[in-house]
Amino acid sequence: MSSVSIDAPAYPAAGANESAFRRAQWRMLLATMFCYLFFYTGRQTFGFAIPGIQAEFGVSKEMLGWVSAGLLWCYAVGQAINGNLGDKFGGRRVMSAGAILSCCANWAVSFSTGILSLGALWGLNGYFQAMGWAPGSRLLSNWFGRHDRGRVFGFYVFAAGMASVLSFVTSLIVVHTLHLDWRWIFRLPVLLMLVGGIAFYLIARERPEDLGFKSPHDDAIDVEKAAHVADDETSWERYKGVLKNWRLLVGGLAIGFQNAARYGLLIWVPVHFLGDNWAKASPSTALIDPKWISIALPVGMALGAATNGWVSDKIFGSKRYLAIVLYMALATFTSLVMYNIPREDVYLGIVVLFFCGFFVYGPQSSFWALCPDLVGHKRAGTAIGVMNFFAYLFAGLGEPLIGGFMDTHHDTSLVFLIVAAASAASATVAMFIRR
Repeated sequence: MSSVSIDAPAYPAAGANESAFRRAQWRMLLATMFCYLFFYTGRQTFGFAIPGIQAEFGVSKEMLGWVSAGLLWCYAVGQAINGNLGDKFGGRRVMSAGAILSCCANWAVSFSTGILSLGALWGLNGYFQAMGWAPGSRLLSNWFGRHDRGRVFGFYVFAAGMASVLSFVTSLIVVHTLHLDWRWIFRLPVLLMLVGGIAFYLIARERPEDLGFKSPHDDAIDVEKAAHVADDETSWERYKGVLKNWRLLVGGLAIGFQNAARYGLLIWVPVHFLGDNWAKASPSTALIDPKWISIALPVGMALGAATNGWVSDKIFGSKRYLAIVLYMALATFTSLVMYNIPREDVYLGIVVLFFCGFFVYGPQSSFWALCPDLVGHKRAGTAIGVMNFFAYLFAGLGEPLIGGFMDTHHDTSLVFLIVAAASAASATVAMFIRR
């Protein structure tokens, strides 16, 4: 990660020297990353549970797609609400509460007795999961100025990408190493999230001023945006200020298509590689069990996120939309390549799947840095929550669509065609942000 290191701030800290402030910045960033590193163990494990749920409850992939959509839509609504709560009550409190409540909700999911209880509890978990990202983003926006945001959000999204790796690995360990049934997928990995939430609350502080430091928002653009926002602004005023920014709404549409592609991969790639055709790959042609091929996806996602924020800051001069368009165009290409790879070519599948994840997920760091760029750091939580609402509204629409296609055509590789189409749509819409 040395290529994306944060530059030393150009401003001094009041009451302490500059190096002390820089250490405090790193502590806040690492605490937030540590907490979010475990969040996905509470929601991205569902794809690994699908085969066991199907066998026990006797339901179709399309029906389970609707269950997955329920979580994503509850998450979308939660984002629109909890981003504002992060601005109002502080990201530290809201994010910590989300980790603890989501852990409890996952355990409740593990005791589901049918598709209805599974869907209801999984949806409730979606709301609690929505208490993480936007409030954590608000805290980071408090601690870092405009010129650091691309790289800082690159680190934050890198942690989210590594959270996907962790959720994939722990799920495979539960099902294929420990040979436990699907219910334990919702019990064991989420204990890490509980630890992360408690540690974050103990380590993090909401603003530099809480530790006696000066605010980093002395950039002319940041100062101008902050001057128009009162410290005691009401929730309604925050929402109104965010929703009237048309570029943010265009960004919401673009990230909607991007997240539909992302969750298409995250939920259905495990189903694809755990299927009969890949599972029967000959040991003479592959030394790697096809079940573990899917790990290449979140690894690629994590590294893509770490690079895209740096690209937007350093190569495109903080013009976020250019970095978004570039990566989504390449995501379209790699997804089409993945669709056409023969199932017996395991090694090529690993490489291309890695790049699918790299380019599909990478632009998230630019999307999140775009929010405080457009509306200022005081409204960052609300703006990120609104944008994430669009992201998960679209992601939820994609889940039953993909599941239905798989049921109808009996071809799990169709996920890559749908991902390619969504990526192309995201690249096209993002060109209109032009900031």
